[in-house]
Amino acid sequence: MKVLMPYIKRYRKDVYIALISVIALVFATLWQPRLLQVIMNAILKGDQATIIKEGIILIILAIVGIISGVINTIYSAHVALGVATDLRADLYKQVQKFAYADVEKFSASNLVVRMTNDINQVQQIVMAAFQQVSRIPLLFIGAFALAMITMPQQWWVLIGMMIIVLGVSWYSYKKMSDYFAQTQEDIEDVNTVARENLMGIRVVKSFVQEPQEIAKFSKASDRLTDVTAKIGYNFAILMPAFFLTANIAVVIAVYIVGQNITVHPTYLAAITSFISYLMQILFAVINGGFLMIAASRANISLGRIGEVLETKPSMVYVEGSKDPVEGEIEFDHVTFTYPGDDAPTLKDISFKVNVGEMIGIVGATGSGKTTLAQLIARLYDPDSGVIKVGGKDVKQLSESTLRHTIAYVLQRSTLFSGTISNNLQQVKPDATLPQMQWAANIAQAAEFIERLPQTYDAPVEERSSNFSGGQKQRLSITRGIIAQPKILILDDATSALDAESEKLVQEALDRDLKKTTTVVIAEKISSILRADRILVMDNGRIVGNGNHKQLVASNPVYQKIYTTQKAREGAM
Repeated sequence: MKVLMPYIKRYRKDVYIALISVIALVFATLWQPRLLQVIMNAILKGDQATIIKEGIILIILAIVGIISGVINTIYSAHVALGVATDLRADLYKQVQKFAYADVEKFSASNLVVRMTNDINQVQQIVMAAFQQVSRIPLLFIGAFALAMITMPQQWWVLIGMMIIVLGVSWYSYKKMSDYFAQTQEDIEDVNTVARENLMGIRVVKSFVQEPQEIAKFSKASDRLTDVTAKIGYNFAILMPAFFLTANIAVVIAVYIVGQNITVHPTYLAAITSFISYLMQILFAVINGGFLMIAASRANISLGRIGEVLETKPSMVYVEGSKDPVEGEIEFDHVTFTYPGDDAPTLKDISFKVNVGEMIGIVGATGSGKTTLAQLIARLYDPDSGVIKVGGKDVKQLSESTLRHTIAYVLQRSTLFSGTISNNLQQVKPDATLPQMQWAANIAQAAEFIERLPQTYDAPVEERSSNFSGGQKQRLSITRGIIAQPKILILDDATSALDAESEKLVQEALDRDLKKTTTVVIAEKISSILRADRILVMDNGRIVGNGNHKQLVASNPVYQKIYTTQKAREGAM
């Protein structure tokens, strides 16, 4: 509740109106059977004036109840929707503050479920809270008190029914809490399987893995179905059990009245009111039971939401200037271990890159090339050592300064649905058409963009499925350089380009971004031949630092990579 209360307090006016209207609704509901009893007694006595008078009051009371119910529903919905909207927005903002490691800790599919399904569960319980939570205790206490006044000798029937119904409700609540927790986990599993399948649909179809994927999805879906079925079975048993208990109580009450009707003829009018109160008590307990069950599910969801909101980002940025710094990079005895790993990925890394230099980084798969680049962009913080950009420790730079200084282009190009210009303006919101054309010419993307009917306003479909791998990479490079960053990191960002296009991109970078420090991570040595210096990595360490000729002549690791790639090219 500590997560929810600040959001509910934002809607105090709606809360007060919802509570006042529910009190009016409860009063109207409770007093109607009482008036019916008076009318029944008046009918037995032939008192026409009382019948008309109480009948008019009964109609007015019914109208008040209807209006109060409508008002309560409207304002309860206002509160529930407002709380859910605010909670979802804050949850999304919190995720945006997370470091890369924080997102990985929860997983993308897990966070999506928390922002959708879990929020929906909370919205439903907030709606129910202002319709039922405030109504149930008033209805229960009022109906019980009026039933005891109406037929006090039937107290044991009321108590017996309440004990049975409350016992069944509590047992079901305890049992179904576990089921609801499992349901949320199973929803995440189904979401993960579906997401991975749809994102990797080309791989699935290429290797004819449809039957295996269907089986995997069916297995996850069946687990969800089994748990949901168990919840359904419990609900299927609950309702008959409740109504059986209530009907038995009614039968007992009617039987006792029948046995005593000649001695107490007023029981004939009272029995109708008594049964009405009996059913109101039953419905209050039933609704309370269901509300408890729903609350248990919402409480699990609220806990999951609170876990995200209360998670402090693993990286905190200082407040400061938004202006970029110069493109000098320095690593001073940096060691880094991924969260959850035992062995460090980078070990005692030290090097310096001057402004405007092009640095190539090569090494075997798993040698730590990408990790090193991620540390420059401060996607992670090192275990020890200092990383400097522009002569300043990256931890002392504001996030805005760091993002305006560094552009990071990944091998796996991620473009967002919209248009080409929308994607380019993510980096530079005020980018003009000439600036887009300038960046596209450097990235060799202009030649296919300008063939499109809508050129820079051409649509980008979901997951950029309407572009080839090479086109996506060139668009990503365009986006990376449009703001003329001080540092440009290309993490195998030209792997999908043909040799000629890659050469043209490198030449354009040399020509038009002379003051930009460029870090090129590549599997192919041909991609970094033009670099001023090349860092050779092996098992998390820098084992070579020099230009191509120097490394070919003196570095065994580089020689092995070069010889292997040269032999492969020769074989081709």
